[in-house]
Amino acid sequence: MELRSVEELMDLLYACRGERSAAEHGSGSADLHGHALRTAALLRRRRPADKELQVAGLVSPVGRLLWPGSHAGRTADVVRPLLGSRVARLLRRHAHPDAWAHDDDLVSLRQADEEARTTVFDAGVLEDWRTVLELTAARNSRLGAVE
Repeated sequence: MELRSVEELMDLLYACRGERSAAEHGSGSADLHGHALRTAALLRRRRPADKELQVAGLVSPVGRLLWPGSHAGRTADVVRPLLGSRVARLLRRHAHPDAWAHDDDLVSLRQADEEARTTVFDAGVLEDWRTVLELTAARNSRLGAVE
């Protein structure tokens, strides 16, 4: 599977609504859609200029929806053509705790992911993220044309 448009990605993210996944570390279950919005919102507050990091937090549940169980590598492969290698790298390495120690981006992503599991706040709606996804995809397509 390969995502070819932001619209396809938005459809997948909307499909996460109401889907539950056993949260890592046995801490209960989390609504994938709400968790994604809270993770991205926390990253937006902490690192407002880093849109790719925010997008990585937003799209991380796509793999749990499509492939319950082991999903980080598959999610990275699915979003790479649309959102770029940095977003894919963050998603792939997010699942490996040994990678976090030397990467501030991964530490931020992991902290936001964990906090989004337990903190409840109004994180807005998915449509608020469409422009950020479109800008990230457009930037990636321009860079991809050069590479």
